[in-house]
Amino acid sequence: MKKEQVVNCQFSVWYPIFKKHTIKSLILPLPQNVIDYLLDDGTLVVSGSDHNTQQTHTNNSNSDAEEDVQWSDDETTTTVTAPEFPEFTSKVLEAINALGGRVFPKLNWSAPRDANWIALNSSLQCHSLSDIFLLFKSSDFITHDLTQPFLVCSDQDSPDPVINYELVLRKWSELIPGGEFRCFVKENKLIAISQRDYTQYYQHILKQEEQICQAIQGFFSQHIQYNFLDEDFVLDVYRDSQGRVWLIDLNPFGEVTDSLLFSWEELTSGEITQQQEGPAFRYTTSEVTVQPSPCLSYRIPRDFVDLSAGEDAYKLIDFLKLSPK
Repeated sequence: MKKEQVVNCQFSVWYPIFKKHTIKSLILPLPQNVIDYLLDDGTLVVSGSDHNTQQTHTNNSNSDAEEDVQWSDDETTTTVTAPEFPEFTSKVLEAINALGGRVFPKLNWSAPRDANWIALNSSLQCHSLSDIFLLFKSSDFITHDLTQPFLVCSDQDSPDPVINYELVLRKWSELIPGGEFRCFVKENKLIAISQRDYTQYYQHILKQEEQICQAIQGFFSQHIQYNFLDEDFVLDVYRDSQGRVWLIDLNPFGEVTDSLLFSWEELTSGEITQQQEGPAFRYTTSEVTVQPSPCLSYRIPRDFVDLSAGEDAYKLIDFLKLSPK
């Protein structure tokens, strides 16, 4: 996978080409001061609402509970004020209203799926800029987009392309996870289809395997094949209750994209295409194979994950050295 392929998979690149076959969306340039705010670990206050947000802390040296605590050199009131972006806020609210008042947010490539745990009802549905900021500042996926989008590219010696970061707002749609599928395209040929939410068992997929595969193949050959800038790419699609297929996203063909029920070795070696004529279709076949969501690991500190998985021996050694006092 080369940097050019990553650039071509930006939402603003492919959306105009396939606009008729995907969810209505609006794209707003992301100002540099907003990018700085999203990357600033020290800013704890979530801004973006249409009113001022601030927290006031007053030091009281006469308090019995705090008489031995020196908070600052002078006993003054400290006010923490969230950054404000009035012009950008106005544009975002206008876009949200134009899309029906509820939106699904993402950046050039990624959505903050790993941060849904912090949102109300664990949903990525947003009604204001403050909702979006809360998700973005809590998401490793968003940070990756902003800091190292070309991390796993093969042409690391070439200069990084200039990226104009954008906020993508998509009209909120109630998508059933069991209707989402990831499709792998190599040399403009659809070689594999995977259930998107592979951690769950959906009985209708088992019953409608042939219809689903035919619908996705038909959609691909009619609307996608030979129309994208690259011949190797990954697309996410959604098949609704009427059997119509919609394009949800386009991703680079490489390890930066989750291969789900396949391995990248299978997908790149040609092994799959040698085994059968049409695309390989994989899905969770029974409740026995149900797994926890991979995004659950983002809800706890990374150190805990490494320790429980035994991936960092030094952390395990340090843990064993701990003794109760």
